[in-house]
Amino acid sequence: MKKLIRTIGCVCLLVLLLAACKSSRTALTKPSLKETRYLSSKLQVTIPGGGGSMTAGGTMKLKEGERVQISVLMPIIRSEIARIEITPDDVLLIDRMNKRYVRASRRELEEILPRDANYAALEKLLFAASLPNGRADMSGKELGIPLLENTRVKLYDFSTEPFVLNGSEVSDKYIQVPLPVLLKMLSEL
Repeated sequence: MKKLIRTIGCVCLLVLLLAACKSSRTALTKPSLKETRYLSSKLQVTIPGGGGSMTAGGTMKLKEGERVQISVLMPIIRSEIARIEITPDDVLLIDRMNKRYVRASRRELEEILPRDANYAALEKLLFAASLPNGRADMSGKELGIPLLENTRVKLYDFSTEPFVLNGSEVSDKYIQVPLPVLLKMLSEL
């Protein structure tokens, strides 16, 4: 009987040792899908005006292949005054101060923006800006908005940590305005 218990004990010990030595890798691994990249940063926007310039802070969030969201905050109070959301298919500009917004499709914007201005080019520009020697201080024209050529945008404090980035919902309190109104708004800055 003692011999049987000892034999069972040795077999159990052997099984435990073999289980402990098991590799965490599997023999057949499936190729992993390309992981989505994320990028966020703080930003500083300087808009020249007739009597000087105005500077506001904000944030930029990018989820690769899906959307770029830029939030401009009022100095000192730090409440959002504008939000720009860019997807591969459209652009949404929300004017929080005047309770209005513009939603424009890529096709509508083709007439206004340079030929090489598209979502993929913007993503590439933002990821390049986040690199150690990247160019993180750009003009509006370099960002693909010729109407804002004298506006300066500085990106800093980059992070590549994942985050949740949902599309912006526009409240019923906001009035939708046509694209020409957006152009007028931008030219008056």
